[in-house]
Amino acid sequence: MDKKKGISLRTIHIWLIVTVIIWSGIVLIASFRLTNTFMDLVGAEEEHTELEKAALEFMDASDYLTECVQRFTINGDKRFLDQYFEEAFKANRREDALSKMNVNGKTEAALTQLREAMDNSVALMNQEYYAMRLVIDAKGYTDYPEILDTVNLSEEDKKLSPNDKIRRATELVLSDEYYNQKDNIRRDMQESRDEIDKLMDSEKEEGLEVLNRELIFVRIVIVLQVISIIILVRLTSVLGIKPVLKAADNIKSDSPIEEDGANEFRILAHAYNKMYSRYRNSLEHLNYKASHDELTGAYNRAGYDILLSGIDIKTTHIMILDVDNFKGINDNYGHEMGDKVLIKLVKALDSVFRDDDCICRLGGDEFVIFMVHSSGMSKRLIEAKINEIDEEIKSTDDGLPPISISVGIINGKDIDENDNWLAKIDSAMYESKKKGKNTYTFYTKDNQ
Repeated sequence: MDKKKGISLRTIHIWLIVTVIIWSGIVLIASFRLTNTFMDLVGAEEEHTELEKAALEFMDASDYLTECVQRFTINGDKRFLDQYFEEAFKANRREDALSKMNVNGKTEAALTQLREAMDNSVALMNQEYYAMRLVIDAKGYTDYPEILDTVNLSEEDKKLSPNDKIRRATELVLSDEYYNQKDNIRRDMQESRDEIDKLMDSEKEEGLEVLNRELIFVRIVIVLQVISIIILVRLTSVLGIKPVLKAADNIKSDSPIEEDGANEFRILAHAYNKMYSRYRNSLEHLNYKASHDELTGAYNRAGYDILLSGIDIKTTHIMILDVDNFKGINDNYGHEMGDKVLIKLVKALDSVFRDDDCICRLGGDEFVIFMVHSSGMSKRLIEAKINEIDEEIKSTDDGLPPISISVGIINGKDIDENDNWLAKIDSAMYESKKKGKNTYTFYTKDNQ
């Protein structure tokens, strides 16, 4: 090109690259500033949420104590007495709320109101202790928290009959005076929440002003950057845009992309075609009939193998089970009845486990369940699920014979690399068989 007619394409590209780098740097700096401002707002909102949650937790704890003491005085059930002191001295939700509220000097006003609510709540507990002591004397309980020994009944109340003591206790926790004290706690709680709202509104207003200034700066920078990019897009459209449009048509028609155009696009097209090929192969492997048991709808052995290749064992609880005396059901009722029993079992499993959990039938009456993303799940919850399944499959309302299951469970966290975990969980299940069936066993190194 004759230099007299203009700047060469190479010079234009150099200037465009330099311009883009400069504007990109400015945009990057602006984006960091904007992000920091936004994160400050998000942090303020999260702090607001946590403070609100702490205040609500306090009120929930106070109401829970009230519910427990009222139920105990009404029916004398010691469970509610235990639940009351569990909340008051172990759960400590009210004390935790105070701790969460005491984050910095800005929350002092809200914290002051919450402390007043705590003082009123503690004062109310003295009245509740007195009511509980009346019920304990009336019922003749000997096993109760030692703190109630410090409660001294009045001579008049000591002389009351058991029924009158219970009636007196009920009056203490259901009277207008009692609810007036509860209202005082709620009033203090609402004032605490109002102080939190005032604080957060002030911080949000300041943050939004800063955010607005940063946004104006970013918009100016973006407009200038766009002008530079438009020129670059024009110069590269022949090598980039045309192949992309053709690729979009191929994607819509669910077909591979032609590997032409710019070298960068060829690389992307090649990578897409590889993923496309794997996707099609995956669809074939995950064909429902190929991966699911025809009788029960659970995953079959092929589905089990596919699932196993993609599941993170370390974060999964694995459960293996079979039906106790299943051969006897087939022998006594026929194989058709045995099939119905298996269908009923899978329905029970489906109703108890989560949608993300995977139920596999390995053969006969042997099943494996993958409880994915459950590393933190408690044994108590797993036991509750098994008990719920037992209740369902023992029911004869549907005309089917009652059945029971023997279960082995292992936590993926207990599986070492290259472990034969299936053998370990199998041993846990057979341990359940040895115990007399219709039970479950968690795998530990002691029972391996």
